[in-house]
Amino acid sequence: MLAAAIAISTAGAAVAADKFGAIAFSKSTGAYGFSYDHQSRRDAEARAMSECKSRSRGCMIGIWFKNACGSVALGTNGWGSAWAGSRGNAERAAVANCSKHTGNCRVLAWTCTAR
Repeated sequence: MLAAAIAISTAGAAVAADKFGAIAFSKSTGAYGFSYDHQSRRDAEARAMSECKSRSRGCMIGIWFKNACGSVALGTNGWGSAWAGSRGNAERAAVANCSKHTGNCRVLAWTCTAR
């Protein structure tokens, strides 16, 4: 009877694994790389950097996120990034953060994890 109780109590305990994403970009060229649904922040950042570096020099991580969406916005003399529960909210927040530092901000890249 104890074994049945343990089996019942653990059956609902299965939780989906966290998913990580990242966006890397070059301020000078606007090139970017992104990743999503990786098992760790490190893996997500490595993939985004690899993609960006295959297109340009001077890449940096603009944002990483877990179980969410991320966005990077680039302006005339600066940039901003943000994460949120939806693409639209992440994009709006990235543009708002960019606008605190410079003008003519636009979304450069966005991506979302599946969870």
